[in-house]
Amino acid sequence: MKLATRNELDEIIELSLRVNDFLTGLFFGIGIRLIDFKLEFGRLQTEAGLQVVLADELSPDNCRLWDSKTNEKLDKDRFRHDLGSLTQGYSEIARRLGLVIPSLN
Repeated sequence: MKLATRNELDEIIELSLRVNDFLTGLFFGIGIRLIDFKLEFGRLQTEAGLQVVLADELSPDNCRLWDSKTNEKLDKDRFRHDLGSLTQGYSEIARRLGLVIPSLN
């Protein structure tokens, strides 16, 4: 379809592998397995010309994340397969990442 040049595809592959390595390590460190994820790329006009950029968020909405011990799904599959509260799964990820301070109650 020629939607990207060979150089752009090479950049997209390199960026995807870097994101994969980073996310795999990040989630491994908090007891979560990164099963898969999706990325969207675009082009940005800069002074140096067109550049390939990651044009997507990185969140549980576009990743499949499972607890590494129990395989509990902590992502959108909770909603899709009626496995429990989506909010609980996302909150657990945030808690493990240190983004939420547990209440003292």
